[in-house]
Amino acid sequence: MTTQRFDHVSVVKQGNVYFDGKCVSHSIVLADGSRKSVGVILPSTLTFNTAAPETMETVAGRCRVLLPGAAEWQEYGPGESFQVPADASFRIEVVGEPYHYVCHFG
Repeated sequence: MTTQRFDHVSVVKQGNVYFDGKCVSHSIVLADGSRKSVGVILPSTLTFNTAAPETMETVAGRCRVLLPGAAEWQEYGPGESFQVPADASFRIEVVGEPYHYVCHFG
């Protein structure tokens, strides 16, 4: 899954700022009503909780992720994605350059 751009969307102007600014995203709503977020994670190790299932698409940068139930970290780079189930938590580690992503919900 690689997304170059989204056409015909609404953008929520207020940004989502998490972990003292280490993660910043903006929510977008597509014409069909589906919701996504587009953001950047600065170098850090963070734990996120999900409400809905998420697919995290890597746009730029690299990250390591410890998914629910996994014993080992997995690495992801541009053009790669990983899935997280609903009502779960995952750890993400970004080292070096910022990690740019699109989060697809549902």
